[in-house]
Amino acid sequence: MGFIQSILMGIVQGLSEFLPISSSAHLVFTSNFYKAFKGIEIVQQSNEEIFFDIMLHLGTLIAVIIFFRKEIYEIARDLFIACKNKDFSNHNAKLGLYIILGTVITIALALPLNDVAEHLVYHPALVGGLLIVTGFVLFFSEYLSKKRDNKSDKLNLKQSVLVGLAQGLAVLPGFSRSGWTIATGLFAGLNRETAARYSFLLSIPIILGASMVYPLIKIDVAEALNYNWISITVGTIVSAVVGYLCIKYFMKFISKFSLNIFAWYCILMGVFTVIFFNLYI
Repeated sequence: MGFIQSILMGIVQGLSEFLPISSSAHLVFTSNFYKAFKGIEIVQQSNEEIFFDIMLHLGTLIAVIIFFRKEIYEIARDLFIACKNKDFSNHNAKLGLYIILGTVITIALALPLNDVAEHLVYHPALVGGLLIVTGFVLFFSEYLSKKRDNKSDKLNLKQSVLVGLAQGLAVLPGFSRSGWTIATGLFAGLNRETAARYSFLLSIPIILGASMVYPLIKIDVAEALNYNWISITVGTIVSAVVGYLCIKYFMKFISKFSLNIFAWYCILMGVFTVIFFNLYI
């Protein structure tokens, strides 16, 4: 893994984790496009490449924690008080419970799909096909949202369950995590900013869990000593910085504009990827 590649993938991860265009798909595309143009055979990822992907996600986790640090503190504080007093009427306490519930549902759905997701990493054309599906989901969510007059800024139990299911499906590369969760929030009647905010907060436990669990069970310490740690560190920092800026400006964007531009991007990028990798392979 080269230095330039690590910077490029850091930028891609920082942008695509929070934009509804599938970060996992774009990491697959970027890695395989790089290999294609370098004349390297598309084979199974090395442990170093898999670990680097995890670290890139850790970078964007740092970004979302810093951006929402005030909300995270208030949710944790009010949830603790609610548990102590056995009174969950507070909005932040309810939101904390919904994040926990959404995370449990995500894990329950994502675990059975994990083997399929790992298999798709080595089939970028199939990932491109799933990205096209994401584009149509975004279009449909915008269509339904515009027909609703009563969009809510408060999350309820049903909405948290549906968004958790969407995040579970998004373990598949090409199914954008932010895209599917925001779209599902719009389907379920949330307003645009509330759907995006819950989507980003819901990502924290999942990314944190994956970042902690995977290295513990799959990384060989002796092998890890030989990794290109300079490139890994630089890529992680780049993903954190780009991710923070992406959240900042995307929250402003989504409050005023539709997701259709991202829907078109997903469809066009998916079609291009399907054609390119079918011809390349």
